[in-house]
Amino acid sequence: MPEAVAFEARAKLNLGLAIGPRRPDGFHDLATFFQSISLADTLIARRARGGFSLRIRYENAALGAVRRADRISAGRSNLVLRTAREVAARSGLERGARFELIKRIPSGAGLGGGSADAAATIAALDALYQLELGAAVRRSIALEIGSDVPFALRGGTALGLGRGERLKRIRPSRAFRALIAVPRWRISTAAAYAEIDRKKFGLTGWKAKLRSTQLRAVGRLKPERALGLGNTFERVLGKRRKGFLSLRARLRAAGLTCVAMTGSGSAVFGLIDASDSSSRVAQRFKGSETLYAVRSVGAGLRRVAVD
Repeated sequence: MPEAVAFEARAKLNLGLAIGPRRPDGFHDLATFFQSISLADTLIARRARGGFSLRIRYENAALGAVRRADRISAGRSNLVLRTAREVAARSGLERGARFELIKRIPSGAGLGGGSADAAATIAALDALYQLELGAAVRRSIALEIGSDVPFALRGGTALGLGRGERLKRIRPSRAFRALIAVPRWRISTAAAYAEIDRKKFGLTGWKAKLRSTQLRAVGRLKPERALGLGNTFERVLGKRRKGFLSLRARLRAAGLTCVAMTGSGSAVFGLIDASDSSSRVAQRFKGSETLYAVRSVGAGLRRVAVD
């Protein structure tokens, strides 16, 4: 067995996201197009006699300086450690691991960094101790941790239904490049869902939105077609709506198309035209938001060499 393994854990974009009604289990139905992107954390796992520990190191993957220094806890509540404990419980693993997380994906921005790290933890322990968990067990562990973790395990381009865990792989029409802008402000996902319930946006036209999403998923998926679905969370931004509209307008002025928010925010992204470059778009952009240049990729995880 290897002494150490490392996985690249990739962020995601929601190319369209429609939120439906609250279900009896407390979750909301949703319909979304997930897309893995090149922005990624790296998780290294080393064998240990017992127990799990985590050290976090931060690296800047932005085009310039990071405008808001996000820090996450390395304590027991961290998704890496929570996932490791769940894997051990399900597999009967008695050994431990020392994890090192190289963090590049901004947290709390709708880019799925925590879910990606959780997925990498499942893959890392499976490889480190040759647990042979199997696809069904890995998926079950992923869903126990979070609704987006099953996609983070699988990655690529997919239609997500239910809580987001019912995945249908989709063939994209082409690869694309995008520029992501992350503002200093953040959005509370719980508060956003509560506002959707209060204004009953999840009930309004849900069946029509669901049919529209399924029709868009037929054949090869163009990113522009997926983004035409819109994002329900953009309607419940409250006092942040003015900031979002300003950011969207400035990204469009810089030359991006199909500008939208990913997840519940606050990251906003747009597509880069084939004839343009991320550096030129970034130079034209007027604002203080942190910018990330990304491309679409075909998998959520990638095993890499351990430094």
